[in-house]
Amino acid sequence: MAITTNLYCSSQVVKDDIRCEVCGTIDELTSFLGLAKSLLKEKPVKEFIELIQHNLFVLGAEVATKPKFIPQLKLRIGPSYINDLENRIKEFKKGISSRKPAFILPGEDFASSTLDVARTIARRLERRAVTLKRKHKLRNECILDYLNHLSNVLYSLARYVEKEPNYL
Repeated sequence: MAITTNLYCSSQVVKDDIRCEVCGTIDELTSFLGLAKSLLKEKPVKEFIELIQHNLFVLGAEVATKPKFIPQLKLRIGPSYINDLENRIKEFKKGISSRKPAFILPGEDFASSTLDVARTIARRLERRAVTLKRKHKLRNECILDYLNHLSNVLYSLARYVEKEPNYL
């Protein structure tokens, strides 16, 4: 039974290494976003979800790369990625109910529910990335900022695509 795996530009690591956990969670999030994308009809929203999926590949490549090989990566998460998410949050908030929600009860429709599941996975990914940072295996501060904004944009996007949010 194999208990090790290879990461990008890396030697073998045990499968429960924190970097494997983060990469696996990125994969899970990317897949759920694909499910959400398949349920939506609005082309700009689908394109935005696909952009997030691409960004997650960029993020995952950095997580899976040993620090000495990071300069060889052509793309890295930086401030422009975070600014884009901030702008999207503002954009989606314009298209949702003006009622101030305290909490949302997910489940109004399948597409928004799928985005809510993706949001919770993004929050778990952020927590695992914090562990990676605390173990000195993540040096790019923008990754944590990106993940924090990502869960917020997924919340806003879920509210944007559902017809009538169920506020508590």
